[in-house]
Amino acid sequence: MVQGSMLVVILLAAIVLMLLLISKFHFHPFVALFAVALVMGLCVGMKPMDVLNTILNGFGGTCRGIGIVILLGTIIGVMLERSGAAFTMADSVLKIVGEKHPAIAMSLIGSIVSIPVFCDSGFVILSSLNKSLSRRSGVSLGTMAIALSTGLFATHNLVPPTPGPIAAADKLGADLGLVIIWGIVAAIPAIIGGYLYACAVGPKLVLTVDEGESYEELKSKYGELPSAFKSFAPIIIPLILIGISSVVNYPSVLSKVGKGSTLHSIASFLGSPVIALTIGLILCFFLIPKLTEEITHGWIGEGVKEGANIIMITAAGGSLGAIIAASGVGDYIGAALKEFNLGLLLPFIIAAALKTAQGSSTVAIITTAGIITPMLESLGLGTAPMGPVLATLAIGCGSMVVSHANDSYFWVVSQFSGMELGTAYKAQTMATLVEGVCGLIAVYAIAAFML
Repeated sequence: MVQGSMLVVILLAAIVLMLLLISKFHFHPFVALFAVALVMGLCVGMKPMDVLNTILNGFGGTCRGIGIVILLGTIIGVMLERSGAAFTMADSVLKIVGEKHPAIAMSLIGSIVSIPVFCDSGFVILSSLNKSLSRRSGVSLGTMAIALSTGLFATHNLVPPTPGPIAAADKLGADLGLVIIWGIVAAIPAIIGGYLYACAVGPKLVLTVDEGESYEELKSKYGELPSAFKSFAPIIIPLILIGISSVVNYPSVLSKVGKGSTLHSIASFLGSPVIALTIGLILCFFLIPKLTEEITHGWIGEGVKEGANIIMITAAGGSLGAIIAASGVGDYIGAALKEFNLGLLLPFIIAAALKTAQGSSTVAIITTAGIITPMLESLGLGTAPMGPVLATLAIGCGSMVVSHANDSYFWVVSQFSGMELGTAYKAQTMATLVEGVCGLIAVYAIAAFML
């Protein structure tokens, strides 16, 4: 086995190879991650069969841990989108905030919708509403676009059941309920930072886009919309159940409740991500007046296809993470960096570098989690339950920095908002930098309070 600084050289070469395969040669991330895991395992001197078994164990262990959770989450997202529930949620937030504050409304709407729905899809769903509110209120569409984009992006990277945070929490051994609770807390300053940037920069942007449909025309397209209670339930109830389970299993609370007690058993079962999201999926069926084959096969099939793609990428990332852990490079880097006391900054920097280089936040989160896992103790983040949670959130914040031309979300935001390339860099790229940094500051504040 290779030892010492040569391990770092091999790791950096592996990361560069992965980035080249994805961004320059346009390989699917699954193929790139699998190939890099195989090459790195052989290069560090592992026996060929050990490399193969480590890759298979990493792949299988990841699928077992979060495969069903990701599928359930993507199906719920499709159901909310197709049933019009996402529009109902937007309408409900708008009524609370008021039409005099449309940019705040769009930030909040985006942050809610993006918990189960991918931010790319969320922006497409809400784009017409965004244009309509801009026209009605007189607020610049640039301001509205940045506010919506950053609202969607914050929870997409910080709050499960979005696949990236789920995968990182699983890999790092972080309590999912605590990641949800503190992810929401960390997302708030990130969203505020994005909103303030939208207000400062948005009015100065020149956009070329058609006005789109009016709010009333857009609403009428859905026909009879589901109620606000039914629309929010598939998101809120699973989050509450997972949160309750985390609270009950928190050491100081568990000592009072009693491990294995009726309350503990019920809370742990209902709050397990698989069961909680299964309940969320069941609640989705109440959004629809009548079940048809289009729904039971088409909508659910679409969710399965979306989820399967994410699972394969996530599991391949698990394989690479297993190879990195087996190589010992994490222990070496952790020991070498210990004197610098980088702590939360290191996972943030690695995730930001990967995000900026190859574009996908999910790939950046999964890959960084694999790199950081062996270093948790040396970075001062190994103490349960909060150490792994904070590491997960720092990775999530780093994966926001930055969205630019190699990111599909960058193009969704720019094209649906009528932004030229230079304008999109001022709007989307700089806004994601601001909110990533704001999120990291929030994570440091949480660490100061909880560690």
